[in-house]
Amino acid sequence: MYDAVAETVRIEGARILATLIRTVGDVQLAEDAVQEATLAALGAWPVTGVPPEPRAWLTVTARRKAIDIIRRERARAEKERQGSELLELSRPATVTGDPAGIEAGQATDDDLLRLIFTCCHPTLSPPTRVALALRTLCGLSPAAIADVMLTTEAATAKRLTRARHKIAAANIPYRVPPEAELADRLPAVCAVIHGLYTSGHAPPDGEPAYNLDLCTEAIRLAELLHGLLPEQPMPTAVLALLLLTEARRPARLDADGEVVTLERQDRSLWDAAAIDRGIALLNDSLERSGRQADPYQLQAAIAAEHARAAVYSITDWREIVRLYELLLSVAPTPSAQLAHAVAVAETAGPEAGLALLAEQRGSRTHAVRAELLARLERYPEAIDELSRAEPATAAERRHQERRIEELSRRSSSRGRC
Repeated sequence: MYDAVAETVRIEGARILATLIRTVGDVQLAEDAVQEATLAALGAWPVTGVPPEPRAWLTVTARRKAIDIIRRERARAEKERQGSELLELSRPATVTGDPAGIEAGQATDDDLLRLIFTCCHPTLSPPTRVALALRTLCGLSPAAIADVMLTTEAATAKRLTRARHKIAAANIPYRVPPEAELADRLPAVCAVIHGLYTSGHAPPDGEPAYNLDLCTEAIRLAELLHGLLPEQPMPTAVLALLLLTEARRPARLDADGEVVTLERQDRSLWDAAAIDRGIALLNDSLERSGRQADPYQLQAAIAAEHARAAVYSITDWREIVRLYELLLSVAPTPSAQLAHAVAVAETAGPEAGLALLAEQRGSRTHAVRAELLARLERYPEAIDELSRAEPATAAERRHQERRIEELSRRSSSRGRC
């Protein structure tokens, strides 16, 4: 029974919180109420059984807990009036259905999408937007957010508190803004959705290898945003990128849950329909932007090049190098620099890739450098580099251990020759 509560909160928690924030207009109050509702479920469900609609049960209970908190902590006539109004809103929430073919009206009714736009209000600083989104959308703790943003837990907690106060003090509306205000928020909203999907590929607990709930929710939100703004190239490109990336997920792990590298993947497992739709969306996005590609379009184009190759050996690495060079000219991130070095190694040899990595640091850099050194049969150096890497998931850690054992055997065998 406790597992049922945990499962509901894990899958539906962000949407329940988003619905409650719309209802009560206070982020901290909503979080406290959801926590109390969760405790109530832990006490009630073992006795009464899991309700037919667990999410609706938690949503209604959280709303009532919010009323109790208002009455308990702010027992004034005005708050009592608000509490009475909230009672009328205490009805089961309607679960959003299949996002395919979503219309703009449905998108603007989605509480989680509203919450993203609230988190991305231009009066909040970019780091604050990211921190607030990670907390409310991904449910990450202040400590986990601090790790992502390379800061301290105390600083993150203060940032979140200030953001909540600012939203309340400025009376920032909880809604998708009018068209005139979209331009200021759209890049941040797209970044949040893309970040939500990316976080699903490195779950905080490292097990399993993917958080499918986060990935699925990110794609759902990308569908909603595209449905809301079908003429805008950026949301279209984000959806294309997510679909093209997700299409390859079934082949990234074997039946035992172990990592399968790109060159060894069974490409018949790739989702051909998702690939076709992703490429069509990418082309539409590029046409709407006058072929002036943004970072999402370039990343989607790179994913499309991989998807077009029926086998690894015919991958057009020269085109991928060209696309990464364009990406680095507009968004020179460490991950893009690392992937560019990998692509260069495929076209110009491992020495060229290693040269590009000479000044780079980081866990994944160590892993890539190890593979390039292994191609040059510099096994002791490769083992040292791979030992420095810090895998994000348990599956990656097992892959690292097996690879170190393999390189050690090769090194020993070469020493005997």
